[in-house]
Amino acid sequence: MSVEEQVKDIVAKIVHVDKGVITREGTFKDIKADSLDIVQALVAVEDAFDIEIPDEEAQKFQSFGDFISYVEKQVTEKEKA
Repeated sequence: MSVEEQVKDIVAKIVHVDKGVITREGTFKDIKADSLDIVQALVAVEDAFDIEIPDEEAQKFQSFGDFISYVEKQVTEKEKA
């Protein structure tokens, strides 16, 4: 399963939406996620991929595409290490 699919699965479970509604162009606001949902999703993704997402980085995410790209980059860098 790709990083993108795993991130979508995690977010969909936490926010209780069908993962089909989560697109790279979409936002947490689009799926009516509240701040607690967002924090839980970030923590769950950090745990799933054994990465850290600093708050400063998380605040820069404008869409799920930004979020997914960041996670993909972190996973790739971790695999190279």
